[in-house]
Amino acid sequence: MVNIDEFNLPEELYYLEEGRSWAKVESDGKVRVGLSDIAVKLAAEIIYIRLKPKGANVEQGKGFGTMESAKWVGPLKSPVSGTIVETNDVLTKNPSIIVKDPYGEGWAVIIQPKNPENELDSLLHTPEQLTAWATREKANLQKK
Repeated sequence: MVNIDEFNLPEELYYLEEGRSWAKVESDGKVRVGLSDIAVKLAAEIIYIRLKPKGANVEQGKGFGTMESAKWVGPLKSPVSGTIVETNDVLTKNPSIIVKDPYGEGWAVIIQPKNPENELDSLLHTPEQLTAWATREKANLQKK
């Protein structure tokens, strides 16, 4: 786990820096996706989360849903391309669970990826990458 002040980033996950989302490759090859601790802490109070439905196609870096928080409204960006095969209905009914457990109960969608090897390689994954990212995000937060 990479910890930079209040940001916690499990090293076994892959992260899309621009979207501040994470990806976890499941044993069946599907990819579980959610929002990183960085995204959750920057958003502050989360008002609602809307996810694309099962069967929807998503592209890496494009939206798999939308979120409205006290500080921000916008798309939730997918770390991988593919088809959504499952959505976390508990999250859409109770978006505060993402604040309590962004890497567990707060997951958003499960995607059947199209090209996982190439796309995962383009994401942040090493402790050095994660430390540098969290440090940049902390500096940006302090400027605001």
